[in-house]
Amino acid sequence: MTQQVQTNVIFNHAYRFSRSNKKILIEQGGSRSGKTFNILVWIIFDYCFNNTGHIVTVCRKTFPSLRATVMRDFLDILKHYELYNEKYHNKSNSEYTINGNIIEFISLDQPAKIRGRKRNLLFVNEANEIDWDSWQQLIFRTEGKILIDYNPSEANHWIYDKVEVRDDAIFYKTTYKDNPFIDKNIIHELERLKETDDEYWQVFGLGERALSRTQIFKFAVINKIPDTAKFISIGIDFGYTNDPTVAVEVYQDEHSIYINELLYRTMMTTADIHRFLLENNKGNKLCFGDSAEVRLIDELRRMGNNIRPSVKGQNSIAAGIDLLKRYKLHVTETSVNAIREFRDYRWKKDKANRLTNIPNDGSDHIPDAVRYATYSLMSKPNYGKYAIR
Repeated sequence: MTQQVQTNVIFNHAYRFSRSNKKILIEQGGSRSGKTFNILVWIIFDYCFNNTGHIVTVCRKTFPSLRATVMRDFLDILKHYELYNEKYHNKSNSEYTINGNIIEFISLDQPAKIRGRKRNLLFVNEANEIDWDSWQQLIFRTEGKILIDYNPSEANHWIYDKVEVRDDAIFYKTTYKDNPFIDKNIIHELERLKETDDEYWQVFGLGERALSRTQIFKFAVINKIPDTAKFISIGIDFGYTNDPTVAVEVYQDEHSIYINELLYRTMMTTADIHRFLLENNKGNKLCFGDSAEVRLIDELRRMGNNIRPSVKGQNSIAAGIDLLKRYKLHVTETSVNAIREFRDYRWKKDKANRLTNIPNDGSDHIPDAVRYATYSLMSKPNYGKYAIR
């Protein structure tokens, strides 16, 4: 081989990842960023040339899509760089051998292979297509490192909630701008999406996670609140029999809002809420409660809690939502009810099935509490350092 191998930043991601202590490489990207091509180039020219006797599994949901995309790309790379040799190609088993390493191509519609032999390296192409159970079967049989790539076309997915948050995972987001070899005509077509379809542009142009048209907020799940984030306040939404009483801590860092669930429980009396705040060292923290519950707020204040009524008024719900939409929202992974409610917090539809600007009831307890904690301060600039700017 005399040609120089053309790669972009994604190859460098894989190279550094392979020499790190991380288990999983996550490549989220827009269309034509070169995710699949560069991972395959890394497998061929770095992993296989530096190892021997290993099993490498390349997987996708269905065999027709596997054969038409990633398998074809793999063979095209070998042929382009004059490395293809038919004697190393086991077509009946969809395997190819490089330097004593077997690269097998399997799909989820081949259950015997999914639950088959162990492997040293796993690459899951378009990982957002596969289900959680299949992912578990794949990783249980992978002794070494795992690479996944995908376009983030799903509003909600187990990758976001269960893989990105792992401390042994490393995440990268790339776009077509990271691919210096892309044709100018393709760039032109991608950038036309800015004007014609903003949702497609966000996903396939910018590599951002999709947002359902009915889902109100897009958010990320994180391990913990960053040390650089500043505490804003605690928001409390009161309930009792059917609706829970909830409390959330809210922090701000630059253009991000961070949310940590403290309480989500029914049958909480005023004394119970006071005891909870006291036992968790939150009694002196600035809190905002639903201003409709004047008696509860007054009782909690008399007990020594630093709580004030939330700011409400005409269109305060819409204004509070608009405020939060200016920021990137992050929810801690332990905030299981907050994750569920933000995921299910959606716009109502009218009788003609058109979206309104009114949120659905039911999954609004924590979003309301977050609104109290943020909108109240924005509307009261005299609260000084806690004001959102």
